[in-house]
Amino acid sequence: TTAYLQADGKDMTDLWVFDYIDGTCVQQVHQVATDADFGKPQMSLAYGEHHVYFVASRGEGASVDADGHAITWSSVRDTFWKDYEVTVVSTSNGNRAVTLDRVVTKLKITPTDAIPAGCASIEVTPDRWYYGIDYMSGAPVSAQKKATTVTVPASYVGTTGQASVAMYSISGASEWVTNVSVQAKDGNGSVIGNAIINGAPFRANRATEYSGTLFGSGGLVDVSLAAEWDTPKTGTW
Repeated sequence: TTAYLQADGKDMTDLWVFDYIDGTCVQQVHQVATDADFGKPQMSLAYGEHHVYFVASRGEGASVDADGHAITWSSVRDTFWKDYEVTVVSTSNGNRAVTLDRVVTKLKITPTDAIPAGCASIEVTPDRWYYGIDYMSGAPVSAQKKATTVTVPASYVGTTGQASVAMYSISGASEWVTNVSVQAKDGNGSVIGNAIINGAPFRANRATEYSGTLFGSGGLVDVSLAAEWDTPKTGTW
């Protein structure tokens, strides 16, 4: 059921399954959320050793490059992946349960000073942001420098902490860093607030959250990482 392809209360919109034997794609399936069997793909697997690659996402503007074994999005959202190895013999059970792992990181920017009159948008531009995944290795691809812009409602003028920008990047498990530019603009596109974040750290399945003054001279100085500790190593003596 679609409940299996839901994270943070939001449903995935696409599921891709690629069946490879000896490095060659022999079949693939693409499902969308409106399909009656979404989340329950069916494939007939030939006898032998397979790598079956799964990608589930709710990203927008997806494009599949079979030759480059990559999927890229115009706008990345929560995305999950798995390389599932299976050997098929005559006695194999046809039904399988596969759990996919998150392969995105998330950046959230929240100005803490009051939104001034005339502020129409907030634009966040990382120097390096990944818009694609190599579905065979799970590695991020298609690094770009591209702005994400959100409109600031007029009702937010004078408020603090309400306006924020959240954006996703494909990411591997190893931490990487990039610089981030934050600009507030008026209705004519003129910059009325600016901050630079140097060396912001990211890795898969972890959010990086920054907050601070955008319209004054303080800049963004407060940083917190929304990260959970792994299971502790315990012992007795």
